[in-house]
Amino acid sequence: MKEAVAFAPCHITGVFQIFDEPADALCIGSKGAGVSLTLGAKTTANINEAPRRSLKVNINDHAAYSAQVSKHVVNAFLSRLSEKMKFEIIVEHHIDVPIGAGFGTSGAAALSLALALNEALGLGMSRIEAAQIAHVAEVECKTGLGTVMAETFGGLEIRLKPGAPGIGEIKCLPVPDNAVIACDVFGPLSTRKSLTNPETRTRINTFGSESVSELVKAPSMINFMRLSRHFAEHVGLISQNVRSILTAADKAGDVCSMPMFGDSVFTLTDEENLEEIGHIFHEYGPSGQTIVSKIDTEGARLLQ
Repeated sequence: MKEAVAFAPCHITGVFQIFDEPADALCIGSKGAGVSLTLGAKTTANINEAPRRSLKVNINDHAAYSAQVSKHVVNAFLSRLSEKMKFEIIVEHHIDVPIGAGFGTSGAAALSLALALNEALGLGMSRIEAAQIAHVAEVECKTGLGTVMAETFGGLEIRLKPGAPGIGEIKCLPVPDNAVIACDVFGPLSTRKSLTNPETRTRINTFGSESVSELVKAPSMINFMRLSRHFAEHVGLISQNVRSILTAADKAGDVCSMPMFGDSVFTLTDEENLEEIGHIFHEYGPSGQTIVSKIDTEGARLLQ
């Protein structure tokens, strides 16, 4: 048996612009900005000799029978091996945050799996080459565009050029040591549905382009939050639960926004302000799940 373990941070996108016209999936992606969390996806890949090829995927100790993106990643790796090589692959994903709620969990799972498989199969690919496989899986499964790019490098980032790691361009912004990400999560939104809805796409590209340009001119944590909120207001997916918190936070002088895509609220703030933010979440979004995380500045990495 061969085993490898990898981690990829989860990620919140605050603003983005779609670039999905290129024929090559490696060149498809997004411009945008977001932040990586110290919470993420830890993936173990076990390779066992077997009479035939098989795959089992578990997410948080439960069998995942669809696991579309993970299967795409595994098949991409298997295509690089001789068909004579037979083994059972067991994938264990442990994900720290709610799935489908705007935390880039599919990208983190795909990315950590790609790094773990590369190691367990002894393919000797670079970290960037493995990350490109995860990016293509996300694009072709329509579960994300720039998430893998952001999670590969971590930090509070601006994605300046669309594309996979090694093709796109990214710039990380400085953040204070006491910066934290606070979220209140109500439930999922469909990334696939949002990315294929013509009206939503038009709003995303119109206001995404404008917001990214503004952030490039004045890159800072507070401008990231301000422009994320401006973007969310114009994309038009804010639920009543999210609106209640946004309104209360505005009155308190705190800038909150909505992750793309999740029925959730997030803010980048300092640790000293957590009590006030937590009070707003509890009073105006009591049905939500509160999540607090530091910022991951390392990006995806092999653990063993």
